[in-house]
Amino acid sequence: MQTNKNIESIIGDPKKAINRLAYPTILSMLLMFANNLIDSMWVGGLGSGPLAALGFMSPLYLVILGFGVGIGAGANSLISRYIGAKRYRESNNAAMHSIIIAIIISIFLFLIGHLFLKDLLILFGASSVIDYAMDYGFIIFFANIIILSPAVISSLFRAEGDIKRATWPLVLNAVLNLVLDPILIYYFNWGIKGAAIATVLSTSANLFLMLYWYLIKRDTFIKLSLKYYNRKLEIYKEILLVSLPASCEELIYSIVGICFNYLIIITAGTMEVAVFTVVWRFVSIAFLPCISIGIATITVSGVAYGAKNYKNFKTTINYSTFISFIITLIICTVFFVFAYPISESFNFISGNTEMINRTAEVLRIMVFYNLFIPFGATAAYVYQGVGSGFKSLSLTILRELILSISFAYLLAITFKMGIFGLYLGAIIGMILGCFIGFGSILIYERKFKKECLALENSV
Repeated sequence: MQTNKNIESIIGDPKKAINRLAYPTILSMLLMFANNLIDSMWVGGLGSGPLAALGFMSPLYLVILGFGVGIGAGANSLISRYIGAKRYRESNNAAMHSIIIAIIISIFLFLIGHLFLKDLLILFGASSVIDYAMDYGFIIFFANIIILSPAVISSLFRAEGDIKRATWPLVLNAVLNLVLDPILIYYFNWGIKGAAIATVLSTSANLFLMLYWYLIKRDTFIKLSLKYYNRKLEIYKEILLVSLPASCEELIYSIVGICFNYLIIITAGTMEVAVFTVVWRFVSIAFLPCISIGIATITVSGVAYGAKNYKNFKTTINYSTFISFIITLIICTVFFVFAYPISESFNFISGNTEMINRTAEVLRIMVFYNLFIPFGATAAYVYQGVGSGFKSLSLTILRELILSISFAYLLAITFKMGIFGLYLGAIIGMILGCFIGFGSILIYERKFKKECLALENSV
C-alpha cells in the first residue's frame, strides 16, 4: 500500500498532526454530544419529570456510545502503531476485526436492554419516572448498533488522518436531530419517544454516509472488505486490550453519573437531579477538548511509539496537555461568567425561574470539576495510544470513581455538608486524581526514553 498525504501528515511533526486532527475532532465531539443536549433542551419543555427520566437514562446511553468509542480507540491505537511501523496492509485487517467486535457487542447490548432495562432504571433510582425512562430507553437499546457504529467507523478515518470524513457526517447528524426533535416531540405529540426516534434517525444518516465512502466510493486508505479479513486472535487481543478498558472508562463515567444522581436524590431530591442533568451536559462540553485532543493523541502517540521515536512521543504528551488545558480554561471561564444567560436559554421552553437560577448556581460550581482534567486525560489517552489500555482504565477508576465519588460522599453524607459538599468533594477528588495520572505518564515517558536509547545503541 502507498501512503497518502493524510498518512504522511500524522507521521511527521506531532504538533501539526495534533492540530490537524484535534480541532476538527473537537467539532465532531461537540456535535456528538449536541444530540444529547438537543434532546435535553426539547424534552425540558415536557416538564421536570421527562427531563429527570432523560437524566436517569443518559448514563446508559453513554454506555452504548462508550462501547463505540472504546472499540474505536482500540482500532485507532493498533492501526496507528501499524502505520508507525509501516505495516500498512495489516491496518485493513485490524479495521475488519474492529467492525466484527462492534457487531458482537451490539447484539449483547440489545439483549441486556431487552431483558434488564426496567430493572436497571429502577436500580438507578428512576422509579418515579419509570414510564418516561422506558419510553426513551427501549428505542435507544433496540437501535444500539446505529448509535455505536459511527464512533467505530469515524475512528478508522482518524487513524488514517482523514479528519474531514470523520467530521462531516456528525454535522449532518446534529442538524437532522435539531430539526427532527421538535417535529417528533411536539408536532406529532410523541413526547420523549420522539426524542429517541429523532436521535436514531439522525444517527442513521451519519452512519450511512460513512459507509458510502468505505463500501461504495472506496477511495479511502483503509479498506473495509471481507477479502481483507484474515482472522487473527492476536489482532482481536490487541484491539480488546485497549477497547475493553476504553469502553469501561465510558462505563465508569456513566457509573459516576448514576452515583451522583443517587447522592443527589438523597441530599436534595428529584428537581436537583433535573438541574444536574442539564449541568452535566455542560460539564461534558467542557470535557470535549480533552476527549478530542486525546483521540488525536492516541493516533500521534501510537505512531511515535510504533516508530520508537522518543522526541515525537515527548512532544505529543507536552503539547496535548498544554492545548487541552488552555481550551478547557477558556470554556470554563465562559461558563462561569455567562452561567445565568446560558441556563436561561437552555430552559427557555419551560421558563421555570427556580430551575434556571439553580442550574446557573450549580454550573458555576462544577466548572472547577473540569479545570485540571487535561492533566489526567492526557495520561489516559497516551496509555491507550501505546496499547496499555488497562493502565488508562486504572487511572480513570482512581480519578473518577474512587477519589471523586468518595470525596463527594464523605463531604455530603459523612460531614453532612449536603448538596454543596457533594459538588465540592467531587471537585477535590477529580483534581487529586488528575495530578496522580499526569505523574504516572511522566514516569512512563522516561522509561520509553531508555528503551529508545537502548534500541539506538544496539543498531
